[in-house]
Amino acid sequence: MSVYGVQVRALYDFEAQPGTGELSIWNNEILTLTRQDVGEGWWEGTNERGETGLFPAGYVEIISSQPPAVPPPPPPRGLEYDISVVSSGQDAPQDVVSYEQFEAGDDWDDDWDDDELTFSSQQEQFSGPGMYGVSIPDQSWKSSSTGDIRNTTPSGQDASGMWTVKKSINRFSTFVKSGGEAFILGETKINVPANSIIQILDVDGEIMWAFVSNPYTCSVTSPKKETKLKGLKSFIAYQITPSYNNIQVSRRYKHFDWLHERLEAKFNPIPIPPLPDKQISGRYQEEFVEHRRAQLQMWVDRICRHPVLSQSDVWKHFITCADEKKWKAGKRKAEKDELVGASFFLAIQPPETFLDPVAVEQKTDHFQKFVTKFDDSVKQLFMTSLEQSKKYAGGSTHLTAAVKHTADTYEEIGKLYEEQPKLDFEPMCDVLHEYKGMLAAWPDILQLHKGAMNKRKDYQRLNEDGKLSAEEAQSINKRTDVVSYAALAEISHFQSERIEDFKYMMQNFLSAQISFYQTVVSKLQESLSLYQQL
Repeated sequence: MSVYGVQVRALYDFEAQPGTGELSIWNNEILTLTRQDVGEGWWEGTNERGETGLFPAGYVEIISSQPPAVPPPPPPRGLEYDISVVSSGQDAPQDVVSYEQFEAGDDWDDDWDDDELTFSSQQEQFSGPGMYGVSIPDQSWKSSSTGDIRNTTPSGQDASGMWTVKKSINRFSTFVKSGGEAFILGETKINVPANSIIQILDVDGEIMWAFVSNPYTCSVTSPKKETKLKGLKSFIAYQITPSYNNIQVSRRYKHFDWLHERLEAKFNPIPIPPLPDKQISGRYQEEFVEHRRAQLQMWVDRICRHPVLSQSDVWKHFITCADEKKWKAGKRKAEKDELVGASFFLAIQPPETFLDPVAVEQKTDHFQKFVTKFDDSVKQLFMTSLEQSKKYAGGSTHLTAAVKHTADTYEEIGKLYEEQPKLDFEPMCDVLHEYKGMLAAWPDILQLHKGAMNKRKDYQRLNEDGKLSAEEAQSINKRTDVVSYAALAEISHFQSERIEDFKYMMQNFLSAQISFYQTVVSKLQESLSLYQQL
């Protein structure tokens, strides 16, 4: 139902953790609810100072459901729908404009364009607990703000004195708010089709995703400016062609944007590479269009190489569906997918062998330190490449003017300097752009894993104290291993990709630099030979 105008009173103090989207509330403070469908025991509301954020639903009580006398102004274009309803697949309430209603007559291609605020960019504003569609009923009991299972009330014990598996409002938002705790505690119940099962292998001690039996590639070609509504709207369409059927489908940048959002929502333990940055001005210039095509090709290549992403239904739908009605039906099916966020772990089939939690933590902690250092290096190299690319591409006019009087040869060299970044620094920037995005995703993935390991330790202590049955403890350990196997498999894939990517990137860069300076030397030697002939 709608929460418009519903007021609540805080029963307890709750101090927000910085950077999580949470809102500090104080005992007896009055707040106005904005969302109750956040999930995982969290609500969203606004205090009297106009600050909006998330707080535990169990920390407040509803005191009024009367709407205010004056309704709020309508939201700006592109924000009319409740994104949490769309992501979770729930039916939108009648008084909330759903994504389907927002699509203006069921024509998805008519509601927004590449230069408008897109679905993916709005995710940054709405992202938070519950966006992955894992809905857990509110608990009537209260928990400590740290989520420590040892500080919960005695209501967590059954008549025999054994502790039951209950969920706490844990402050480690990545773990709890994505549904990770619900999965570890066995509260997430979704039937997984056989064709959705994803296998993880242990190959000579290396954990990895199952091999793809029929690898393939996809080409991104023929970018073309198209129009609709009698020329009122224009866009660039790219042709996507999978190698296994050679059938072209036409996709716009906003279609890539939608796909990126779905991949991020579904595949929790996998860092999804970022798309090329959006651009409003100059986006129809031939040079920009070709560069974006090359960037999209790089992005598509990376998805095709990933053993999980390349086999996913939403990706296959994106690269193969040419029928408009089937496209829209598949789009809605993807948006109602239940195996998103931490629920995705239900689809994973790991090896039967139990993992050593100490060894797993050592490996993930080591990788986390590597990610931090590698991220710093990538950012530094990216900024250097970007500065060099702009320096030569933007400053060649002055260089050419300064040396033109010397000889025609130097004019040609000036033009070489202008074109050279397209061959060396720009391709390097494109690779580094992808890695910047993927490295930025790893902390949340590793924090999700750490949350699972911490929950395992909590219940292991309860089992050792005789407060949790061995059967329940083993079930928790097994589900934690699923998260660990997924993290280790993705780490293996990331590391193997990184080695090949940076090897190719540097080979391409150095080869382009050598070719450039050899061309310069050749032209100067040609001019010198003319003087030697005098």
